[in-house]
Amino acid sequence: MKLWRPRPTSPDATLRRPLTGPDRKRAIEEAIPIPVEIAGAWAWRILAVVAVLVVFGYVVFSLREIAVPFLIAMLIAALLIPFKGFLIRNGWPRWLAVMVVLILAVLVIGGLVLVVVTQVRNGLPNLETQSIKAYSNFQSFLAAPPFNIDKSQYTIDVHQISTALQQSGTITAGSLVVAKTAGSILTGTLLTIFATIFLVLDGGQVWTWVVRLFPRRARPAMTGAGAAGWTTLTAFIRVQLVVAAINAVAIGVGALLLHLPLAIPIAIIVFLASFVPVVGAVVSGTLAVFIALIYDGPIVAVTMLAIVLGVHILEGNFLHPFITGSAVKLHPLAIVFVVAAGAFVGHIPGALFAVPLVAVVNVMILYLVRGSWRTGVAPGTKDVVSSE
Repeated sequence: MKLWRPRPTSPDATLRRPLTGPDRKRAIEEAIPIPVEIAGAWAWRILAVVAVLVVFGYVVFSLREIAVPFLIAMLIAALLIPFKGFLIRNGWPRWLAVMVVLILAVLVIGGLVLVVVTQVRNGLPNLETQSIKAYSNFQSFLAAPPFNIDKSQYTIDVHQISTALQQSGTITAGSLVVAKTAGSILTGTLLTIFATIFLVLDGGQVWTWVVRLFPRRARPAMTGAGAAGWTTLTAFIRVQLVVAAINAVAIGVGALLLHLPLAIPIAIIVFLASFVPVVGAVVSGTLAVFIALIYDGPIVAVTMLAIVLGVHILEGNFLHPFITGSAVKLHPLAIVFVVAAGAFVGHIPGALFAVPLVAVVNVMILYLVRGSWRTGVAPGTKDVVSSE
């Protein structure tokens, strides 16, 4: 392949008269090197793809109060639908399998919430007492050298800050934000419940309806790509469930060995937060470190911090490379940067959905590029999610 076009054999003849029409176009094409032309063709196509992604991201962000509950429902459904299929394959009626799956999901989630509420309610009075004691110790620490800040001056400063916040309207605005957030959480919870029910009931028909929006010739490819993406999503949610359970057990057992209160709620919070890969367990584990600092002082807090960091090292160097990475077909370094980018763009929801979204899109694109749908490969088989 030649990277440069041959020049005109007679440049004098070309320059003898002005170039117009087809001659001008041909001269311009001959003057542009082929590598530059290829780079330009790639550039405008990449810009078009980026523009579509930006518009799509803007629409999703604008409708985040609807999109986030639906995405959460997708993750829950990806965990429940394989179990429903297992029951159906073992002779259960479809309606009974759906009912059992949904009831079990409600019982598990409701049980976790009940345990957290009960444990926190029982341990809250002691936590308040210890918090007041820790606050008093902190005041005494500030009163000692080299700070030499007496309690009266400290109280005056706190009062001045509180007065300034009240005058600026920050507290009122904060109350309105809390009320709005509570309403959004309630609405999102209801949307998540309804979306989960319908996805478990008839998720396949939902994707079939989406495929019908594409041209008829593209429907087989989109059907197979959807099956590939769904297989990857179910694999991700299963392995992330294992990773979350390991993180929760490790940090919860560490809290119990250190005789920390609220060890079970801490473990449950770590379990739920661990669905955000890499950073979820560490961020939620800081709660255990904070409680250890309040109850037992800095030595126990440092010990708890060492346990949390140990779990983080285990997750980052073993669980994700060998479990999550193999399931979602992403390198551990890519997982870290994807989580960071998702958190930067969409905060907590972005960090939660970044890895499964990128993994699903990656597998769907690979399926379409390889053209497996042309050879009649059945959607949902192992070949669909092969990374080779």
